[in-house]
Amino acid sequence: MSFRPVFAAMLAAGEGTRMKSSRPKTLAKICGKPMGMHVIDALSRAGVEDTVVVVGHEAERVKASLSESAPSDMKIRFVEQTQLLGTGDALSVALTVLPDILGYSGSEIPIVIVVPGDTPLITPETLRRLVDAHVESRASATLVTAVPEDAFGYGRIVRGKDGQVVSIVEERDATKEQKGIKEINTGIYAFNLDILAPTLRHISPKNSQREYYLTDSISILSEMGYLVAALQIDDAVEALGVNDQMQLAEAEKHFRQR
Repeated sequence: MSFRPVFAAMLAAGEGTRMKSSRPKTLAKICGKPMGMHVIDALSRAGVEDTVVVVGHEAERVKASLSESAPSDMKIRFVEQTQLLGTGDALSVALTVLPDILGYSGSEIPIVIVVPGDTPLITPETLRRLVDAHVESRASATLVTAVPEDAFGYGRIVRGKDGQVVSIVEERDATKEQKGIKEINTGIYAFNLDILAPTLRHISPKNSQREYYLTDSISILSEMGYLVAALQIDDAVEALGVNDQMQLAEAEKHFRQR
């Protein structure tokens, strides 16, 4: 991991209605452990010692469960997203409890890893590689990408003629040509803390869901001249997002095969 301070923000506020369960999605069990706990464990094993969890739906229940199971060497703070206005808004909420950037300068600028609470197959190795790639490239933002067999439902990575990442387009907003792109966004990022707040303020809910998409931060940074890097992982299974019972069963199958 980096000599720079590394924090994490886990986004776990969604209702998870497609799960059709009385249990909040983040607490869905995989191999007997809450899904969100698998993500926190991966962060801890990657060397992250300070994580902010953004909760929303059944916030108190989620906080109680994750607090009880949290690694002893990780500081976990919870903050509530009272209105579910999208991932961009969720990260803005997380920033309210992350350290003030005024306490840092130059090469000490902290890195913030952003992970969804429903990607239980992400590995500590990938998270460490993400931070290393972010530092080595001197990027302002680095995202984890993958090329799954079926890209349906995922945001597509749009690259410029020079191969640099210029934007992420969500499935529901993509053109026919963009839907043909095979490289997808996993929802896992590393950002320099100093650029997060001003970037998030530029996000607007001009999309089919009327939400603040965190994915829009990539095009904003690119247009402002900041470098956006990408770490493409070989095992697209790590990017599997769990949104329904079928995907939950698939995630458990892969977990047991490890």
